[in-house]
Amino acid sequence: MKRITDEPAYVLHRYDWSESSLILEVLTRHHGRIALVAKGAKKPSSNFRPILLPLQPLHLAFGGDAEIRTLRSSEWMGGHVMPTGEALIAGYYLNELLMRLLARDDPHPALFDAYALTVHIIAQEFLKKSEETAATADGVERASERVLEVALRAFELMLLREIGFLPSLKSQTASLAALQADTAYVLIPEGGLRAAHSEDRSSLTGMQWLSLQAALDSGAPFSQLLQACSSCLQPLKTQLRTLLHYHCGVTTLKTRQMMVDIQSL
Repeated sequence: MKRITDEPAYVLHRYDWSESSLILEVLTRHHGRIALVAKGAKKPSSNFRPILLPLQPLHLAFGGDAEIRTLRSSEWMGGHVMPTGEALIAGYYLNELLMRLLARDDPHPALFDAYALTVHIIAQEFLKKSEETAATADGVERASERVLEVALRAFELMLLREIGFLPSLKSQTASLAALQADTAYVLIPEGGLRAAHSEDRSSLTGMQWLSLQAALDSGAPFSQLLQACSSCLQPLKTQLRTLLHYHCGVTTLKTRQMMVDIQSL
């Protein structure tokens, strides 16, 4: 049985397997998304019980060559507290995207690193927001929401690029014609980039699309995307939402619907 040790990982989802055990869907840096059985993890005395939580950096040891491997050990790497509220839902949104779009046993180290950085931003913004006084809460909340939105858009672009669902943003997809800096373009599922029509709800200029592509092509794509996304946040959100919903095969993701339901209360 092949044994892997000291593997950086995050828990994406967990299912009950028996009265005492769990099946885990885990994102690892070198092995991609994998399934693990954590035997006895639900027992009060289990060392796994306080550690196998979402949005927490872990180092895992596991073995086996079947579709579901066996978790041998888990170590919490620390770094941040568990977020709650909207920050927690933002983290669950990342996990839902990965569960729906990322195939098992398909490693993407760059995507893992982007995920880790996004989770860190989510946790830091939650901590910053919770430490502020009530007098400045409104302003801090708006600033935190913008930081979270920028991080989510950057991660979405990284995810789409890594799994092959993002076309080149340097030219129109069908004609390969170069983008004009001041012309509006939209990103269409299965169609790629094309010039915007009057009925299109939102669009980005050629300059904005080129800026996003330059960030993706850079040596530090995630950090560069954080800067590029901030200048076109709302129209980019609409463009990426359409593309993600199409490839996920849904009209609304569960975490998005959860956020809408919470805000309506």
